[in-house]
Amino acid sequence: MEMRALTIERREGTGKGPARRLRRTGRIPAVLYGGASPVSIAVNPGEILRLIHGHESGTQLLQVSFAGASETRMAIIRDMQFDPVSEALIHADLQEVAMDKPIQVAVPLRHVGEAIGVRDTKGILEMILREVQVSCLPAAIPEVIAADVSELHIGDVFTVGQLAAPEGVRILTDPRHAVATVAPPMAEEVAAPVAAVAPAPAEPEVLTERKPKEEVEEKKK
Repeated sequence: MEMRALTIERREGTGKGPARRLRRTGRIPAVLYGGASPVSIAVNPGEILRLIHGHESGTQLLQVSFAGASETRMAIIRDMQFDPVSEALIHADLQEVAMDKPIQVAVPLRHVGEAIGVRDTKGILEMILREVQVSCLPAAIPEVIAADVSELHIGDVFTVGQLAAPEGVRILTDPRHAVATVAPPMAEEVAAPVAAVAPAPAEPEVLTERKPKEEVEEKKK
């Protein structure tokens, strides 16, 4: 995994008030875990977003250094919080790591290939699992793990156990867990035939009652 540099600062005070004041300066509160005790720090949110831009995995290996100090530490981004309205980054958690000790992280999955059931019978590929938990050394964290779905027919299921883990990476997610499947194509809706409307029966002709001949002649007199 590519290693990137991040400058951090120690911060004083915790809670909503200090956090709001910190954000007004263009920085956000963060915490660095992994040492003897968590360290409250401040970081530039734009720098964090720049580091993860273009990467499918949010688990980036960072070379962290305090502003004005030459000492560096290795860390990963463990968690990020975003404002639900503005979607701005408002908090981050960093985890200090040792390069010679395995760590557990989540790695995204990416499907590759075109499933037979999609190509030949118009099935629909459904990705059920988006990431898996793995254990590996920090330098071996993969960007993604590929799921080759090219042999799937309609109704087939691709499981975690079929994933090919990169060298040095051990997948921890249950191997029986479904990753992807090919569903049957959606049935096309057929319009119901419109029933023929029978013509309305013609109204019977109303005939004027014919009066007796004697009555007509009587009126002429």
